[in-house]
Amino acid sequence: MEEPLPAPPADTRDADQPHASTTPAERLSLLVERERVARKGPTGSLDERMASLSGALRRARLENAERSAAISDLRAAEIARLEMLGEALSPVLAQLPRDCDIFDVGVAPAERPRLFIDQIGFVEMDRDRRTYRFLQDTRHGRVTLRESDSIDDLVEAITSYIAHRLIEREKALAVDYASGGAARALGVKVAAARERANARENDKSLSGKTTRVAAFIAEFFGAAAFFAFLAVLAAWIYRAYFAG
Repeated sequence: MEEPLPAPPADTRDADQPHASTTPAERLSLLVERERVARKGPTGSLDERMASLSGALRRARLENAERSAAISDLRAAEIARLEMLGEALSPVLAQLPRDCDIFDVGVAPAERPRLFIDQIGFVEMDRDRRTYRFLQDTRHGRVTLRESDSIDDLVEAITSYIAHRLIEREKALAVDYASGGAARALGVKVAAARERANARENDKSLSGKTTRVAAFIAEFFGAAAFFAFLAVLAAWIYRAYFAG
């Protein structure tokens, strides 16, 4: 008679794992329960959650402070780059005519630092904080004259810009000389305006004097007529009531 076969070894797998014979609904329920227990375990009590939130707030404040410091450092770097460009322009600015005051080169350390060449031309840094942008305000809007990360390119562009502005200034002075001088014309206009104002004042004063004399004469004759009427009335009353 044959001996019975030995029993198969016991399954050593985790009992919590879904069995192959379980239905999909049972396996899904088991997975959801595991996730719920996993979320509930490390959460802890209310005090622990508050402590975790306080730590997160401290970390957020530190990150914000570091970000603000980084922004300040970036602005300082922009100003330093613009000052370097201004120093590179010093030899060019030293050759300007002494009577030319249309160029006032300097860095304006605002929220967006800029190196102003004159009232309508300036240089600012691009978003990458490395590229220079030479801009000019015109009647048709703001235009970009040069954009480069090289100081030499910007110095060349600004030098050309200054040369063109000097030529425009010379043309304006030539037109002014050909027309007899704007200052002289302005002086003539001011003198004519002053003469007209004086004439109006004289007319006003003369008309005022005439008006005052006419008012005085009218008041004088009015008073004389009034007193004459009183005299006639008194004489009539005397003859009517006292003479008889």
